Amino acid sequence: MTSFVALLRAVNVGGTGKLPMSDLKDICEELGFGTVRTYIASGNVLFDSPAPVATVRAALEARLQACAGKPVGVFLRNAREMQAVVGGNPFPDADPRLTYAFFLHDPPPQDLLAGVRGHSDEQIRSGRREVYIHYPGGMGRSKLRLPATAVSTARNLNTVRQLATLCVHQA
Repeated sequence: MTSFVALLRAVNVGGTGKLPMSDLKDICEELGFGTVRTYIASGNVLFDSPAPVATVRAALEARLQACAGKPVGVFLRNAREMQAVVGGNPFPDADPRLTYAFFLHDPPPQDLLAGVRGHSDEQIRSGRREVYIHYPGGMGRSKLRLPATAVSTARNLNTVRQLATLCVHQA
């Protein structure tokens, strides 16, 4: 049995993709996932499953698309991987509210900064399957556009730390 964190893309953020967390919990339980719980209303759900990661992701994406009527990106990490995201933060002294992990399906490209636009004072670093960005002036004020994060979902390091802790305690 593996403990997973599923991070959904564009759910309950900025008035788009409304999905009550109680519905997300029900969907996961209907799919046969165990020990299901959500964390804050931004598309974070923790659960256990014996199925391989690809099977879990495909089942959850299909069910969410049927519910939402459009594709919903699902980024999965297990407890060990979530701990690695926390430990891999290249900006440990920066404010965790202003530091984000962008979760990807695959490793970031070697040419991470190719095509970057609007870069100012943001610091950008690659992770294993994440891109870390520290926004000294805040993410909302940034004009940064990074093609490598076009298909991703972001969480600030406070949220990442909390999810990692919850996932470990769930395991």
